[in-house]
Amino acid sequence: MAPTYDVIVLGLGGMGSAAAHHLAARGARVLGLEKFGPVHNRGSSHGGSRITRQSYFEDPAYVPLLLRSYELYERLERDTGREVATLCGGVMVGRPDSRTVGGSLASARQWDLPHEVLDAKEIRRRFPTLTPHGDEVALYEARAGLLRPENTVAAHLQLATRGGADLHFEEPVTRWEELPGGAGVRVHTHENAYTAGQLVICPGAWAPQLLTDLGVPFTIERHIMYWFAPDGGTAPYVPERHPIYIWEDAAGVQIYGFPAIDGPDGGAKVAFFRKGTVCTPETIDRTVYDHEVRAMADQLGPRVPTLPGRLLKAATCMYSNTPDEHFVITRHPAHPESTTVACGFSGHGFKFVPVVGEIVADLALTGTTAHPIDLFDPRRPAAAVA
Repeated sequence: MAPTYDVIVLGLGGMGSAAAHHLAARGARVLGLEKFGPVHNRGSSHGGSRITRQSYFEDPAYVPLLLRSYELYERLERDTGREVATLCGGVMVGRPDSRTVGGSLASARQWDLPHEVLDAKEIRRRFPTLTPHGDEVALYEARAGLLRPENTVAAHLQLATRGGADLHFEEPVTRWEELPGGAGVRVHTHENAYTAGQLVICPGAWAPQLLTDLGVPFTIERHIMYWFAPDGGTAPYVPERHPIYIWEDAAGVQIYGFPAIDGPDGGAKVAFFRKGTVCTPETIDRTVYDHEVRAMADQLGPRVPTLPGRLLKAATCMYSNTPDEHFVITRHPAHPESTTVACGFSGHGFKFVPVVGEIVADLALTGTTAHPIDLFDPRRPAAAVA
């Protein structure tokens, strides 16, 4: 008979690996089940870099979680010796009334976050790689920067194993059910059936398949990451000279980009923030087409003139979107005694990975958390709008 665990974690990507670590660190007997291998590139936790920032234009309610996440990222580096965060500074660029600038400024002011507002001339002076229009400004945040998703997942898996978690890879889950009389859950894979007192589901892009009874109409989108070799080389793009950026144009289109963090031959990474196509994990087209590269190049050219330069590579990933683009982190409304879910991170969740792991551990072991997560209730009206 398969062993009985305190908690089974489904999915060991960004959120699931963090949850497994935090649960194991509290002494829980943890089983982690992953459809693919460790630190895989089939979902959303890959691509070499993710932006982190605190002046959060999406909603000021995220800021307390970000402050805790920064603390936990620092601890993760200390505890594993892995490099996961580089705080190179960041600019949120656009017209003063844009969501990117105005929303960032509102969060910074509400939470008294250190920041500066730069006009176009000052942006060009400090960051010669960037050429904003005269009517554009930027919020500059010195504590912004980038995270390394593969290193983050590997670090959390390392700590989960160190804490005694039993991690199974290449073992997809086929189904799960609650046991009668509040006796916990049983999870089935092709290899076995496992029982536990609690279940944590961190499904990423597989949320529509595994959480059909959650009541949230998730949409999965294909997105593309590009790495270009800048004209003239990467020297102006090193983290000491070039910030992360999110740039919103007059039509509301956002792009984002990074310093060159992979040496002189690694290029600089850029992408559209929200310009994806609907897909499923099974139907996603992982080929990147010439017209997609041209669209990225057309957006970059007027703003970062030594890009696009030469395309080095491109890769796809998936956003798991809710209708209002806020997360879902909760005890499952249909299974409140046994099941916790963390999903729908809508393309802006990776910076929260360690604090989500902490929250999920709270919910699974105690049923509640001191962190502010009311915004992430799946029963909020905006989450149920198709």
